[in-house]
Amino acid sequence: MPLYEHVFLARQDLSQAQVDTLANTATEIVEANKGKVTRTETWGLKNLAYKIQRNRKAHFVMLNIDAPAGVVAELERQTRINEDVIRYMTVRVDEHESEPSVMMRKNDRDRRGGSGGNRRENR
Repeated sequence: MPLYEHVFLARQDLSQAQVDTLANTATEIVEANKGKVTRTETWGLKNLAYKIQRNRKAHFVMLNIDAPAGVVAELERQTRINEDVIRYMTVRVDEHESEPSVMMRKNDRDRRGGSGGNRRENR
């Protein structure tokens, strides 16, 4: 079956429990249509580059999906209807990453206070 990454942005005024409910609803849609969600990552509340529907921030969530194309079409249809989701994007991928996504690694690095390899050396 094809593999997809589905990312959606939820309104900033939702609680984390409501965002988790949105992710669970998306998972139920996929599983009801004989697909499988292999990973769900909540990236948290992040600033947007520009306002979207009067929102300056949004909750970001990513789902790794293993399902036929029809399932993705139904998921996108249901997502489009939901007023709590301000943007979404689904991308077909060759394979899912086995380790945490780049955003999760960035969040961990930011929490630790390290800058990774981004420091400039004085010479």
